[in-house]
Amino acid sequence: MKRALLGLFFVATCMGWAAQAADQLNHAGHGAPPPSGEERDKKWKDSLAKPSYAVTASFDESGRLWLASIRDRHVYVSYSEDQGATQSVPVKVNAEPENILGDGENRPKVIAHKGVIYVSYTQGLAKPMSGDIRFSRSTDGGKSFSAPLTVNDNREIISHRFDSMAVNEKGHVYIAWLDKRDLSAAQKKGEKYNGSAIYYAMSDDGGISFRRNVKIVDHVCECCRTAMAVDTDDYPVVAWRHIYDAAIRDHALVKLDGKMVPVRLSQENWNVAACPHHGPSLSIASDGIYHAAWFSNAPQQRGLFYAYSTDRGKTFSGTLNFGNPEAQPARPYVLSMGSRVYLAWKEFDGDSTGIIGMFSNDGGKSWSAPRKLASTPDVSDWPFLIGEKNRVYLSWNTKNEGYRLIEIGGENK
Repeated sequence: MKRALLGLFFVATCMGWAAQAADQLNHAGHGAPPPSGEERDKKWKDSLAKPSYAVTASFDESGRLWLASIRDRHVYVSYSEDQGATQSVPVKVNAEPENILGDGENRPKVIAHKGVIYVSYTQGLAKPMSGDIRFSRSTDGGKSFSAPLTVNDNREIISHRFDSMAVNEKGHVYIAWLDKRDLSAAQKKGEKYNGSAIYYAMSDDGGISFRRNVKIVDHVCECCRTAMAVDTDDYPVVAWRHIYDAAIRDHALVKLDGKMVPVRLSQENWNVAACPHHGPSLSIASDGIYHAAWFSNAPQQRGLFYAYSTDRGKTFSGTLNFGNPEAQPARPYVLSMGSRVYLAWKEFDGDSTGIIGMFSNDGGKSWSAPRKLASTPDVSDWPFLIGEKNRVYLSWNTKNEGYRLIEIGGENK
């Protein structure tokens, strides 16, 4: 009975309330009547007005911590030189106010690389569940940012959302996102189309402009965030939740080198006619090993999962099922630092939300016992792991405690 109730909880809670209001009810077979147009519009407007606790952070080469957050319809970027204890005066990225999507799956991204600060985010548009992928950069140390440009070259008021971003050693910027232009085209022809497509665009001039949009694949789960990491050959790898057959929502992965075809990452066979709103995490170590973590609620394989690949994503190891099934484990994040690999995720004990973590010193083959890294009694963002030289930190923002950067690992821990 507990497992059944837990499964129902996962489906109810992991399908983000905003997406549940529109995207999911368009194709979910739960028996409830779809919301009216007015109800959809109201839910969308309410979601845009909802305060965001999403804070994304990354270190630059000098150890300065850069943070991106949302306030009053603006993306703000600040930095800290004392590991988050104090921050600089935040600088606006978008001079003109925009509706910025800021839930856990849809959030601004910030990358600091070789003196340039790169930011991507999703602008919410007028229609429910619609958006554009936006990009800006700073070349003066975060003092000012370029006027944001729209990366998606399809300008219909439809969903272009759930972006991920990476910058390689050449300074090429890659952004991937979920895109409903192919669904829109199919609907105009009276044809059926399952889910979204996933697209990407690349800038080879440091973010001044982007090349044409390229479709990676059709039939992708429409409201689970994408993940991206750069391989040792300087090409980025993208992971996402895919739709196999009619409604199997497992994960897939591809390298954006023009050679690799998408491969299946997870094999839980979760058959669900709705979007879980729960995307994967991906990290690539300096030795070229891929590390991935994700969530599933398949009847026989529930909870959080981890696997690694030693052949650049062609095949993956057996999966590690982790987290306390009685504590609603969710939102896994993986970070690799050579042979050291770290996992962090959320759990709820009935009173407070905790961030639990564990680590491996042998490339993911064996793991330490889980331990609680932080907790809060109220609303909180998803957990993120970031590295600086040989140190690993938990990056976490909460309503009660504010932003916290907590060192959780190094050479010997």
